[in-house]
Order: sequence, then structure tokens, then C-alpha cells
Amino acid sequence: MRRLALACTLIAPLLFASASARADEAWFEKFKAQATPEQMYRFLYALPKGGDLHNHLSGAGLSEWWWQAALDQQARGYTYYSKVRINNCIPYGSVNEYGNDPYYLLFHTIQQTSYDKLDACQKSEYKRLQDLTAKEKDGWLNSIRLDKPFEGRDEFFSTHWQRLADLDRNPYVMAEILYQNMKAFSAEGLEYLETMNGAFGYLKPDGTLFTPDQTVDILRQRLAQRDAKATGVTVRFQSSILRFAPNAEQQLRTLYAFTDQHRDLYVGINMVGREDNQKGYPLRFLSTLRDLRKHYPDIHLSIHAGEQDEPSNHIRDTLLLGAERIGHGVNLIDEPDMMVLMRNGPYMVEINLISNFMLGYVPDFQHHPFPEYLRIGIPVALSTDDRGMWDSNLTDEYYVAVHEFNLSWDEIVKMGRNSLKYAFVQEPVKEKLLADYDRRVARFAKDFQRKGSAALDDVHPVSYSFTCKHYQICLPRQ
Repeated sequence: MRRLALACTLIAPLLFASASARADEAWFEKFKAQATPEQMYRFLYALPKGGDLHNHLSGAGLSEWWWQAALDQQARGYTYYSKVRINNCIPYGSVNEYGNDPYYLLFHTIQQTSYDKLDACQKSEYKRLQDLTAKEKDGWLNSIRLDKPFEGRDEFFSTHWQRLADLDRNPYVMAEILYQNMKAFSAEGLEYLETMNGAFGYLKPDGTLFTPDQTVDILRQRLAQRDAKATGVTVRFQSSILRFAPNAEQQLRTLYAFTDQHRDLYVGINMVGREDNQKGYPLRFLSTLRDLRKHYPDIHLSIHAGEQDEPSNHIRDTLLLGAERIGHGVNLIDEPDMMVLMRNGPYMVEINLISNFMLGYVPDFQHHPFPEYLRIGIPVALSTDDRGMWDSNLTDEYYVAVHEFNLSWDEIVKMGRNSLKYAFVQEPVKEKLLADYDRRVARFAKDFQRKGSAALDDVHPVSYSFTCKHYQICLPRQ
């Protein structure tokens, strides 16, 4: 009897805690059961969300933002031209159509200095951006988002970035794309953005290069403007190397030195590029990183890994490189030893549901391993990757997760905290962001429990074509 009494004494608090947790979540479960898709989307749009830790700034611009930012650059001496026809001006086979500058590619956008180098025939293929017809403008806008059923990773990797060409080499344009993201993210409850954007290779109106420090100064100045500060979004940057480039090791050395010199703004380094290009295999960089760690303290690494079709050891090898966060991690499910290792930290997986679906790394959301990671204790957080090219936002990621995988309130909040807990931002800033998040999400839950859907009467969500096409949630874009 004593043993039974002792067992009851030990078990009772656990049962009470479990019952209490279920009671605390009852309001959300009731709302989920009754909410229409539009009501759930409104709720998730208003939800405090923490941070976005996997964001490529050059892929995060909505088409309309790129268009307007390009036209606005006339005030700084930039004029942009886009290819609207192909007149077969060059000899057949004279250009690498699979390289960075293919010839047979409509809506390739260049600045005046690049246009001036073309011969008369090639110039006849281009028009000033502001001179495009309505039909041409519509084609231009659609050309940098995946908007056709047959478009996937080949279009994404081989045409979308190439079309931007000189446009995403303008630091003022990139600063404006950054601000537009801050404003849009703020409206949907985000407080921290850690985005990938380098400082090398940017063009002045005369075609010469800005120095990296000049580019950083342009970003700082934009972040210091009143409208950017008013968003309330804290921004930090990662630099990134193209993992399969012939000079990738030298890129890594350059970026280590650069990050060390700009630690207040640049908080980490990433490795990007298709993993199915085996020239970028993770262990290629092991000796370089080991050498760099002899000279530079505390440089954070978040590396793309597990974003491929075939099983591999890339996640194991990427952790060996020193990565603290894994970008995508779709193939982690095929590495059981790594799944055991990653349970309960210290590593986190940046989950990009829409990206993995749009690029065909999963055939549908039910094949995504995200819920398995989440529910066995591998730290995860939702992120947007290249949201502009999916024509989506962070709310869409949350909607997919809740709709497809029946997330609990506790799981939603845990992911929001993870998106700040695993951020590379300086510790005092992180502590403040976490405290703000805890306060905001607690107030949000309390208000909703007290008022119900009336708590969202003043919320006016924005959605884009992704949710309209896939979930028939078609709200105004702005």
C-alpha cells in the first residue's frame, strides 16, 4: 500500500500538469474546430511570430517591389532595361545557356552601362523598364515568381536569379527590398529578421563597383531611417558563399574576415547553392574552416543541408563543419543517427514548407518530415526562404503547418520561441526579443480567450497567390 500511495503521489502532479495543459489549450482547439479557413488565416496573420531565420533577401522581394524599386532608382542615376524579344543577334551556340548570362531568356534586366555595351541588334531586344506595355509588364512581374504549374527548381535556379541580373546588384534596390520585407513582416507579427545578403559586387550607376564598406553603409543608413525603425523589426545579416563555385574556399576566407569586421550587423555565414551539384559537398570546406577557427572566434554557421532528392550524409557532415543550424533538413529523416543526436538541441532545423513543396523536394505536404521532427523533440522553426518567388509570406507557412499537421497552441509558441532562441543576434538583444515575444504571445492568447474572434476585428490580413491557388484563401495583396 505504501508503494501504491507513493506512486500516486508521484504521478498525480504529472496528471494534473497534463490536464492543466489540455485546459490551457482548449480555447485554441475549439477555435480550430470551428474556424473557417479565412478565420484561421486571420488568426495566424495576427499571431506574434518571433523571427524568420532562413531568408534570402534577393529571393524575398515581391515582383511589385522589384518593379517600383527599379523605377525609383532614376533619381540616383540608374536606368534599367529588360529583354522583351529575341532577334537571334548572336551566332548559334556562342553563349552558355546554362550559365549566369543566358541569351535566350526574356525579361533579363540590366542597367544603362550594361545596355550601352550591346550592339545595335541586341539593343533592339531591350526596352526601358518604364516603357514596357501593360502586357510586357505583366510578363515581367510573373517572370520572377513561380506562377505556372510546370515551373519548379529548374526555373527557380536557372532563370529567376538570372533575370534579376543587374537589378539585385544595386545596393539601394536591395535596401528597399529589405525595408519592404520589414514593413510586411511587421504587419504579420514578426520582430526579428536574419536575412542572407552580402556586401560584395554591387554596381554604381557608372558600372564601377561599390566597396563592401560602402554597401554596408547604405544598408545601415536605410535601417536608420524613420520608416524602417517604425516597423519595430530588428535586422541582422548573414553572408553566404556559393558552395560549388571554383573559388568557394577563398569566398569563405573573405567572408570570415568581413563578418569579423562587421559583427554588429553581420552575425553569421551560410553556404548556398544546389546540393545535387556535388562540387559543393560539405567536407570540401572542413580544412578551410578548421584553419579559420584558429584565427577568428565565434563566427556562427547556418548551412543549407538535406535539400535534395537522394539520401546523403550531408547533414552529418554539415554538423561536423560546425553548423549550429541546418537550412531545410528534408533528408534528415533518412539519417536516423542524426535524428537521435539532434533531439532536444543544441541544433535547430530551419523549416521551409512552401519552398520544399514548390521546388519538388516533397510531392505534397503530407510527405514533409516536419511534424516528425517537431514531435520527437528536434528544435524547428518556420521560415520563408525565397518568399517573393513563391508569392507568399510567413503567415502562409504557419497556415500550412496548422492546416496540414494540426499544430497545437504549445507547438506554435515553441516554434516562435525557437525562431529567437536559435538566432545569431547578440545575446542582450536576443534576451529582449524573447521577453517581448513571451509578453506579446501571452497577451494575444489572453485577448482571444476573452473576446473570441472579436479580438481580430481590427486585423486586416494580406495574402498572395500561394494561398489563393492552393487553399482558396484570396485576400487583398495590400
